Amino acid sequence: MWLQKSSLFALYAVLELAREPDRRLATADIARTYDISAHHLAKVMRTLVRAGLIESVRGAGGGYRFAGNIARVTLFDVIELFQPLEPEVDPSLRHAVGATMIGGALQAVNAEINELSLATLRSITLKSLLKHAPKIDTPMAG
Repeated sequence: MWLQKSSLFALYAVLELAREPDRRLATADIARTYDISAHHLAKVMRTLVRAGLIESVRGAGGGYRFAGNIARVTLFDVIELFQPLEPEVDPSLRHAVGATMIGGALQAVNAEINELSLATLRSITLKSLLKHAPKIDTPMAG
């Protein structure tokens, strides 16, 4: 399973805002931190606002802040806003499904991988991911 650009940008934004829920950040600040397109991120932010995960704060010191429940929102909750997450038949295996024993076996493995991926995304909350993420101002061990 590959994350589409919008999904990845949404995860950056939501996790950055959830790290300090009372802090407000502008789209440009998040885009600069992750070296991503501010224009594309702005579209992602609108979707996140509509979903109730973040809120827009107007006025001086405005920007966005986290509005969800950090202990309940999962990676799945964020990603599903931007891309389909239902298991689908791998196009490269579509012609072999059911036609041969090997094709069927490969499709079964592919389905299991998809299910494990979805279960993992549903089990990781923002809080648990942030708990294990290195602090930005702490040098990473090398």
